[in-house]
Amino acid sequence: MSNTVNVTINNMPVKVAPGTTILEAASKLEIRIPTLCHFKLDTFDFEHRTGSCRICVVEVDGKQNLAPACCTPVHEGMNVKTNTIRVINARRTILDLILSDHPKECLTCEQNGSCQLQDLAAEMGLNKIRYAGKTSTYKIDLANEAIVRDMNKCIMCRKCEVACNEIQTVGVLSGVNRGFNATVGTVSNRPLSDTKCVFCGQCVAACPVGALSAMNRSYDVWVALNNPKKKVVVQTAPAVRAALGEEFDFEPGTSVTGKMAHALRLLGFDAVFDTDFAADLTIMEETTELIERVKANKNLPLLTSCCPGWVKFFEHQFPDLLHIPSSAKSPQQMFGAMAKTYYAKKIGIDPSDLIVVSVMPCLAKKYEASREEFSREGVRDVDIVISTRELAGMIKEAGILFKNLEDQDFDNPLGESTGASVIFGSSGGVLEAALRTAADWLTGEDLEAVDYEPVRGLSGIREATVKVAGMDLKVAVTSGLGNARKLLEKIQKGEADYTAIEIMACPGGCLNGGGQPFIHGDTSILDKRRDAIYAEDKGKPIRKSHKNPDIIKLYDEFLKEPGSELAHKLLHTKYITRDNT
Repeated sequence: MSNTVNVTINNMPVKVAPGTTILEAASKLEIRIPTLCHFKLDTFDFEHRTGSCRICVVEVDGKQNLAPACCTPVHEGMNVKTNTIRVINARRTILDLILSDHPKECLTCEQNGSCQLQDLAAEMGLNKIRYAGKTSTYKIDLANEAIVRDMNKCIMCRKCEVACNEIQTVGVLSGVNRGFNATVGTVSNRPLSDTKCVFCGQCVAACPVGALSAMNRSYDVWVALNNPKKKVVVQTAPAVRAALGEEFDFEPGTSVTGKMAHALRLLGFDAVFDTDFAADLTIMEETTELIERVKANKNLPLLTSCCPGWVKFFEHQFPDLLHIPSSAKSPQQMFGAMAKTYYAKKIGIDPSDLIVVSVMPCLAKKYEASREEFSREGVRDVDIVISTRELAGMIKEAGILFKNLEDQDFDNPLGESTGASVIFGSSGGVLEAALRTAADWLTGEDLEAVDYEPVRGLSGIREATVKVAGMDLKVAVTSGLGNARKLLEKIQKGEADYTAIEIMACPGGCLNGGGQPFIHGDTSILDKRRDAIYAEDKGKPIRKSHKNPDIIKLYDEFLKEPGSELAHKLLHTKYITRDNT
């Protein structure tokens, strides 16, 4: 059997492997075929082909019926036409029918400017609705702090369902009803807050329209900034600086840390801090816990707990393993706790008069900040969480010329950070940061080797054995909850002998969070964001968390030592068993 197939597309010959789809073959000739439902993520070796939207139809061998290019495999001698009048009319009719049952509120839609349906309508020159008639009406789900679900905008591409069920294996979303009433829903049409949704936001990232969007809190930030009775501070997560520039026409992979700090000051924040400081603090607590477990050979493997989507996932689906995740809070919540105690005391302000705003790449961080255990006496540790996209919107709304800004530094004492903290934004970064500190503490030396490259990367499950102080520490790193499920099932069956496992809910880690600028399937952007993160790490004068002078000062002045009674009270948490229906 030949290992190539000869195909002709628009009178141009091309050789491709058997099993190649028409869409893939056309891309080799740089022929663009429009799609809506096609879902492909090259970095994660994932592709879902449904052909449900039919926007990608083409003529094949002159047959009467048009074929969906995304899921039709080529055959020897196939003759494809992608641009005949019949194909163009069919695509326009399909798009007209989709638009006939779609709200016309583009100007006020969260997805305005990043909507693939909007782009297709413009590309095809559709400037009026040809098929006016009955439209669907659904109640908008606003019952949580992270995600808005507006099925009035659903076009039944089912990408969200694929992200939720096949990539993340959470199992919340499913196609319901038939015909005109078909949509994607939850069991018994419950709000997301009443399901096992983990608010990772991968459904939002997958949605080509505005049926799923982030709960926008930027107006709440404006209100806070204009309240003279409140002091408003902001923290920014490591992954934000590697992606924010894309919203201002910087090349993907451009780190804009200094410009971001400057822009935040211009927006009116009283102090601009770095979540990286709290990432260093997380390493102090989490690594202390890891070493204690290794020495006691108990409750291994330790699972990292920085990702709230991942935390909620195991609370719902693996309650029998609640004893092995680290009890350390995430950097976001550690920062909030330190801001409302240590920092508030330093500046002589009541915690209730201090508003902490977080800029995060992740929609689950919005949910995390609302968890009951992350507040004391009615005062939340983190008051408002906005995404990278929301921050970009605020900067634009304020008329700030971001590209022209000079670089500025973060404020202190909660702004100093190390290279170990900035790599938290990429899959593998948390574990590598922990290994840098664990190696020094276990050997009692200041080791020069700090790069643990085997744990780096974006795809799949990565394993490594790291020799530290004469011990072999077997570690694993994974991102995407589908991969996390595989590891947890191995642990349940007693088939895993890892020392530590880093898990992030979003494929690729925080760089690919649901609040980041949309990549629309172009996973090469994630590689560039990752490179920016590690370049910043390389450029830091200090690359180990326990060497951060402000972290040392924090323990000397306030917390005393890692794992102390006060540290456990403010920086650690407990997990609960949640309903899995």
